[in-house]
Amino acid sequence: MSDYLRDLFSLNGRRALVTGGSSGIGLVMAEAIGRAGAEVVLVARREAELDRAVARLRAHGVTASRISADVGVREDLRRVCDEAGDIDILVNDAGANIRKPMAELTEDDYDLSIAVNLTAPYLLGQHHGPKMAGRGWGRIINVGSQQSISAFGDSGAYGAAKAGLAGLTRSQAEAWSADGVCVNTIIPGFVLTPLTAAAQAIPGRLEALAARHMSGRNGLPEDFAGAAVFLAGEACAFVTGQMLFVDGGFAVH
Repeated sequence: MSDYLRDLFSLNGRRALVTGGSSGIGLVMAEAIGRAGAEVVLVARREAELDRAVARLRAHGVTASRISADVGVREDLRRVCDEAGDIDILVNDAGANIRKPMAELTEDDYDLSIAVNLTAPYLLGQHHGPKMAGRGWGRIINVGSQQSISAFGDSGAYGAAKAGLAGLTRSQAEAWSADGVCVNTIIPGFVLTPLTAAAQAIPGRLEALAARHMSGRNGLPEDFAGAAVFLAGEACAFVTGQMLFVDGGFAVH
């Protein structure tokens, strides 16, 4: 890598915390950030998946560790903050998508959707954002959804939470960008991950969604590696408060 590209994209000396980092988009983003030079701490619920994810990252030479936690539980979030220590890059990817008709959603469904998709990024940002600002450098990457901007497939409480996440991104950017903390949201298209398994199982659904993307296919977790490295490093120093659509043209078709 040339010195020019290294200055733009190297994450050497940085430390990243990635929620939802054991699979799907979160794992790919964690790997990309780690292979660009950052130390990576993965957060997810399932121990076996976390162990496999850490092993995958270490196989690429990444310094990686993990914390088993449910970000929808306040006590777990506090423990994550304590165990993770100081970080430079926060990636909020953990998600919970309960796909039911709006009238069938329970209060528990709502509480879980808001806790995982919106409250966790808020509380992690409240803990780490001021510390990043105090050091004069930081990156927060929130992972949104097409439902951040439009209704899509029983949006329900998940849609409300993801719309709120886009607003949270703008508020965090307003609070900390002047102190060197860039905060942005990635907006995926329809991506083939465990989170979308229910939608994938509907006959004809995958083909219809692929046709809606301008690229002619559904998204893959690997499509998010480049965006993760860009938003985590120096290259995005003047990009903050934005939604970056990594969606194959889905939102504009």
